[in-house]
Amino acid sequence: MRLAANLSMLFPEHDFLDRFGAAAKAGFRGVEYLFPYAYRLEDLAGCLREAGLEQVLFNLPPGNWEAGERGLASLPGREAEFQASVAEALRYAEALDCPRIHAMAGLLPERADRETVEAHHHTYLKNLRFAAGEAAKAGRDLLIEPINQRDMPGYFLSRQADAIKVIDEVGADNLRLQFDVYHCQIMDGDLISHMERQFHAIGHVQIAGVPERHEPDLGEVCYPEVLARLDSLGYTGWVGCEYRPAGNTWAGLGWGQAYGLSTDTTTRGH
Repeated sequence: MRLAANLSMLFPEHDFLDRFGAAAKAGFRGVEYLFPYAYRLEDLAGCLREAGLEQVLFNLPPGNWEAGERGLASLPGREAEFQASVAEALRYAEALDCPRIHAMAGLLPERADRETVEAHHHTYLKNLRFAAGEAAKAGRDLLIEPINQRDMPGYFLSRQADAIKVIDEVGADNLRLQFDVYHCQIMDGDLISHMERQFHAIGHVQIAGVPERHEPDLGEVCYPEVLARLDSLGYTGWVGCEYRPAGNTWAGLGWGQAYGLSTDTTTRGH
């Protein structure tokens, strides 16, 4: 099982660029995070190289995050901005040798009527076809992810079945599902059945405890069984650890010792 630390959430005890070394010391082999764009490419590449880590995922620019925007892909009238965001993400992906990028769908307006929803859906498909085409030219996969309505009210894509339908409608070989167990449990449940039915489309997996989004051994999901089933299906990709530590990151890593993680802060990185 190849575990990637989500550096937007894990190791908040360290400055962001120092989290790479901490992740390697803890036994992670890869890293992901929300956005790289606030940092110089050479600094990020240097951190990866020095820590011996692989960059496995990050998101396209989401619009104005501070103002509450959560992606551009489904927003009518923002197509030019979305296309520019694809180019920027692929520039970073090339420099960081990152094989996959995630396009956040964006939010529906409050009390959206059917016509508005249909306009978002049409824009979403058009933008994903464009982005998948550009990503394919660069040898990258494009991911979409259903995000639960509790954490992100109004997010355009929240159900697993809707994501699979979109993937089928777009029809691009490199458009894949970002299967986040945390979001799936909140919105759909029936985790293992969803994972098995959708396995053909899964390009990346993320985990966190439910409902508080803490360590995977806290909450209602039996992750040893979920991960064992994922392994038995033949999954060879990455599992992103996208959770908020309940306390100190290191103290909460005991859940991952069976998968090669260490709680020993004196352990040397690789």
